[in-house]
Amino acid sequence: MSTTTDAPASSFGRMLLGRALAGTPPGESPLTHAAELPGRESRYAAWPQWLERAVVEVFQDCGIAQPWTHQAEAASLAWSGRNVVVSTGTASGKSLAYRMPVLSRLSADARATALYLAPTKALGADQLRAAVDMTDSLAARGFPDIAPSAYDGDTP
Repeated sequence: MSTTTDAPASSFGRMLLGRALAGTPPGESPLTHAAELPGRESRYAAWPQWLERAVVEVFQDCGIAQPWTHQAEAASLAWSGRNVVVSTGTASGKSLAYRMPVLSRLSADARATALYLAPTKALGADQLRAAVDMTDSLAARGFPDIAPSAYDGDTP
């Protein structure tokens, strides 16, 4: 196992890695390389100009003062009709990147629809709860009723 690290040996990531490798026989390792990268300063962007003001207010009510640069860039590319892939770590804001253009479009066009595909049922349920909360907040601000719902293997 080769490792590269500038972080302390007792980091949370190193602890999780140790747990994942626990029980591996001595001299064997399924891991060929591990690198622990230092944290970076957050970089923020202004809310995109095309984003409905009520949608911004809903995000701000959820505690999001402003988007990170990668969120604003991905959302603006999607808003302009480009295909976008956001591949970042857990809790890095991928959801906001797609919610900005989707909620803005659904708020502006009563005939618009959106389809979100989740790789797991648990993630889909979590995303659905958040979407319902946000669309309820938009409805309270006088926007059209947006009705998120699940369609999965348990849907009749």
